[in-house]
Parts: sequence; structure tokens; C-alpha cells
Amino acid sequence: MAWLFMSGAIFLEVWGTVCLKLAEGFTRLVPSLAIIPLYGGSLALLAIALKTLPISTAYAVWSALGTALVAVIGFLYFREPVNAVKVVSLVLVIVGVVGLHLGDKLAETL
Repeated sequence: MAWLFMSGAIFLEVWGTVCLKLAEGFTRLVPSLAIIPLYGGSLALLAIALKTLPISTAYAVWSALGTALVAVIGFLYFREPVNAVKVVSLVLVIVGVVGLHLGDKLAETL
């Protein structure tokens, strides 16, 4: 169940960040008004997930997957430049998060 809350937290954080871009320096009303509830909801769901998940893994997953998803949205929707260095860097971020999660699993078995 904690991972379901984590998924919701990531989803809301990603859309909060997209709204930051769409708000154009808080000059557009609708995306500007959406930012606080999206980030607030994200933090609330993250807090619920942290009741059972280790903080090292949970925060890494939340921030890294959010970062990766926002980067992909930037590439696809906002037409930001993408190159091999950016792709490899995103893969390394995800590999690092998977490593943290596997480290937790290994610690549980010892």
C-alpha cells in the first residue's frame, strides 16, 4: 500500500513541476493556482508512504522518478533538447534508486 501512496506522490509532484513551467513565472492564473495543491498533495502522500518505507529509499524514489518523468515530459512536450549524455544520466539516476531499494532488501535478509 505504501508504494501506491508513493506513486500518487510522484504523480502529483511531476504535475506540480509541469505547472511551474506552464505558469510562466506566475503570470498564468490556472497553472499558478494548481502548484500549491499539487505539491501539498504530493508531500502528504509521501508522508503517508514514509510511515512504512525507509526514508533513504522513499525519498530517492520520489525525487529520482519525479526528475526522470519531468525530464521526459520536457523532452517530449516542451521540445527541450535531448542528447546521449542526458539519457545516460537519467538511466544512472534510476539505476541508483534501484540500487538503494535492493540495498534495503539485502539488509532485510541479513
